[in-house]
Amino acid sequence: MNPAMAAPLESYLKTYRRRSGFSQDEVAFLLGSASGQKVSRYEHRVRRPPLETALAYEVIFQIPVSALFAGLYQRVEKRSIARAQDLTEKLLSASARRATPRKLAVLQAITSGQPASCAKR
Repeated sequence: MNPAMAAPLESYLKTYRRRSGFSQDEVAFLLGSASGQKVSRYEHRVRRPPLETALAYEVIFQIPVSALFAGLYQRVEKRSIARAQDLTEKLLSASARRATPRKLAVLQAITSGQPASCAKR
């Protein structure tokens, strides 16, 4: 990351809600909640929304979940890439199995940031 660039916020829920012009109660209604208290908790990072709610936010604001939760996504991405690098080393030092080349290709895609299809055979 460029040192001049600020780290992303964990969540941009409040930003996108305000851009849309919705109140917390209105977003809560769209999410199927009774009041805006849950929305407030999500916006102030007191609670993280469950996956279904995060996906509903994506539908409501038409913004990918990874952008709505950019800071969180960045942390998860870093940890996942580090784990993929560790698993690559383990696989390379172990005796090869039939699935090893496919696993290494997927791990290479993860660590390089390139898309890979796990469905390919």
